[in-house]
Amino acid sequence: MIFSVPYKGNRKLERLVQKMNRNHSLQTYWKCSNVFAMSRMGFSDHGPTHVKIVANIALRILRILVKKGVVPNVVKDYNMSNEDAEVVVVLASSLHDIGMAFTRDAHEEYGVAFAARLIDDLLAGEYTEEERVIIQCEVIHAMLSHHKTHRPLTIEAGIVRVSDALDMEKGRARIPFASGKVNIHSVSALSIENVQVMEGKEKPVEIKITMSNSAGIFQVDELLRQKVKNSLLEDYLRIVGVISGEREKRIFKEFEVSEL
Repeated sequence: MIFSVPYKGNRKLERLVQKMNRNHSLQTYWKCSNVFAMSRMGFSDHGPTHVKIVANIALRILRILVKKGVVPNVVKDYNMSNEDAEVVVVLASSLHDIGMAFTRDAHEEYGVAFAARLIDDLLAGEYTEEERVIIQCEVIHAMLSHHKTHRPLTIEAGIVRVSDALDMEKGRARIPFASGKVNIHSVSALSIENVQVMEGKEKPVEIKITMSNSAGIFQVDELLRQKVKNSLLEDYLRIVGVISGEREKRIFKEFEVSEL
């Protein structure tokens, strides 16, 4: 699968993505993450499809925020550019789940141990040593704080955290559901038809989540809310959930309570 994002004139980002698509180690980490998550644990996609979706959502949110006057931390703290902030969110999005190649628990912490070398390889020739270390630190912070055990302290990290949660459309839930995992997580995920990220009127970014069944509220009000909380993006996001059609879609016929 080809990793791609819209460059919009960002040559640094374009060259980064070209290197990512040629980097066999990165491609293999994505493959191993999916084998571990999907084949061994029966979880949803954590490989190339997931990271591509997350990266595109993250880039969309970042560009809207910058357009609305929000200053990324790599710009504010290090006097780097908005283009560099785009490199940070795309690179962090692409690497945030590589720890799933080995474990589910603390995968965000295990992943960073292998990310440093990949980041160096992918940024080689593009930045000075100092700039490369700065980007590396920002990416690793975003990788760590995409999970609930770490709090984002940069706009870029908050964007990656929220974008990870926004990969919630129903296709991602098919494997857990098909494997027999009929629970609020799988049913609510199958209820999500579409996620749209757009410029907002009341707040800079509006996120519209279309559901076929009201079970999808769990994805929005429980899971997404927890990712947005303490993300530094609370004041910039308006999240709206809507039910599509006149009648709700029935997702399952019977449910048995297990492990009583």
